[in-house]
Amino acid sequence: MWCVAVAAGSFRRYATYRVATAAGVFTNTVFGFIVAYAYLALWAERPHLGGYDRAQALAFVWIAQALLAASALMGGGGLDELEERIRSGDVAVDLYRPADLQVWWLAADLGRAALQLIARGVVPLAVGALVFPLALPGDAATWGWFLVSVLLGVVVSFALRYLVALASFWLLDGSGLSLISGLACMFFSGMVLPLRVFPGGFGEVAQLLPWAAILQVPADVLVGARGGDGLLRGLVFQAAWAAALLALGRLVQSAATRKVVVQGG
Repeated sequence: MWCVAVAAGSFRRYATYRVATAAGVFTNTVFGFIVAYAYLALWAERPHLGGYDRAQALAFVWIAQALLAASALMGGGGLDELEERIRSGDVAVDLYRPADLQVWWLAADLGRAALQLIARGVVPLAVGALVFPLALPGDAATWGWFLVSVLLGVVVSFALRYLVALASFWLLDGSGLSLISGLACMFFSGMVLPLRVFPGGFGEVAQLLPWAAILQVPADVLVGARGGDGLLRGLVFQAAWAAALLALGRLVQSAATRKVVVQGG
């Protein structure tokens, strides 16, 4: 299928940026150490903060670093190129392709995410596991469910970023919205602190937002905070947000396409 070819092409494309990838691995690892020691100090005062023990909290840090690029936790992730194509008008060429615009960019994003997970995810997590006592599972089944959860999280991330990119059809400059979206993702995904740490009703609401599906759920699956019914509920939660946001993206895309047709005469 053409979407598989698009994903494979995207994987190969990002694989050519070897220096940038190496720099990203180094940066993720350094920040992993900084955040890990901050967590050690925090959990020394509150040993079971958010329901995590110290090993689970440290594992959460390194999982976040491993997924930072793959799940585009700081925004971008290749869809900034779509924003530029919209601003320049080159998106009209994309709309002439015998392929759906949303599916095309989703396939490309999945290829990008696969490369980033392998290239920028494995090494930081391995380094963290060598230096710190991380609560990582020893059974293949949990790792398998984790990868399924990561895939769903990437789709949710894509759907959110795709909506932001489509806003460029109406905005002269979508960079401000992209920045706000990236900050929201960092905070409400659990990148700054696990959402379970947030107090009271605020924490409960934060765990219901779509950003929680990007990092919080996959991390909880791997550290053992979700099992049995909790695992199933987490995956359903991710799948529901993915379906809803992709459907919303199609509606916005349809409206944007009509805008292009009207402007084009």
